[in-house]
Amino acid sequence: MKKLKIIATLTAMLFFSSLLVACAPTKKAQPSTQEPSTKTIKVTDASKNQLTVPLHPKKVVVFDNGSLDTIKALKESSSVVGVAQKNLPKYLDSFKAVASVGGLKEPDLEKINALKPDLIIISARQESFKAELEKIAPVLDLSIDPSKIWSSTQTNIMTLAQIYGKETQAKKQLNTLNTEIDAFKSKASKSNLNTLTLLFNEGQISAFAKGTRFAIINDTFGFKAIDDQIKPSTHGQSVSYEYVLEKNPDVIFVIDRTKAIGGDDTGSNLSKNELIKQTTASQKGKIIALDPGVWYLSGGGLESTQLMLNDVEKALK
Repeated sequence: MKKLKIIATLTAMLFFSSLLVACAPTKKAQPSTQEPSTKTIKVTDASKNQLTVPLHPKKVVVFDNGSLDTIKALKESSSVVGVAQKNLPKYLDSFKAVASVGGLKEPDLEKINALKPDLIIISARQESFKAELEKIAPVLDLSIDPSKIWSSTQTNIMTLAQIYGKETQAKKQLNTLNTEIDAFKSKASKSNLNTLTLLFNEGQISAFAKGTRFAIINDTFGFKAIDDQIKPSTHGQSVSYEYVLEKNPDVIFVIDRTKAIGGDDTGSNLSKNELIKQTTASQKGKIIALDPGVWYLSGGGLESTQLMLNDVEKALK
């Protein structure tokens, strides 16, 4: 009899216990504390080589300022852990709090290694350090091809968009920029202004035209170059003040290298030269000083291309 009572009691306890469990609120699943698996993506660099890089990289060192402003425009600035602070343009001041990894031509390899990046982005200025940088992390070269500036710029922008999974956003911004460029190019072509682009460096001047580093003025924005025989060169073709007066352009675009690198710019005023004063450009107030931080230290990005377009618009006012 006692055994039957005990069995009945245990059965009742189990029944009520199951009811309590059934009525208890269900706990939400806790998120995993494990790191997600690292995914990669294959992209093509400036030399048409395929490279495997992290998808959605978390720690990126960026030497190419054009790529840096594209990353900023795509709202991925938080991924940047190191930049070339010694040569950081003013328009990229939002990265001043990021670690300094040397200059554009002198990367601090020890500092970069300490940051343990999962991707390093470079351009032509860092080419001689590429092998050393590759010992630290994958190195993506996004140099701009001067023979097709806008085309290679767009390719590089979309490469970064792929890496960050921001293709839709990048295409939207590029479409807007292309619309602005097309409209401006039409105006520039119709203006029929003859232009000359000069790099000013401590009193010395070099000329640039089609197929050169500043050729976006002619090849993309539509201004007519007054001299199409200028030899393509990274540093431009060295010319004299007499040459400028002889060509006598309607517009002179000037990039002041001395100001860009923080040198002594006390004599950096092309318009004060007596020969330059005699040019049509000077007499019509068409010597346009372009932002050296954008044109000499950067370029080839979403933001820098927009700033370049804003700069050359002054020639039509």
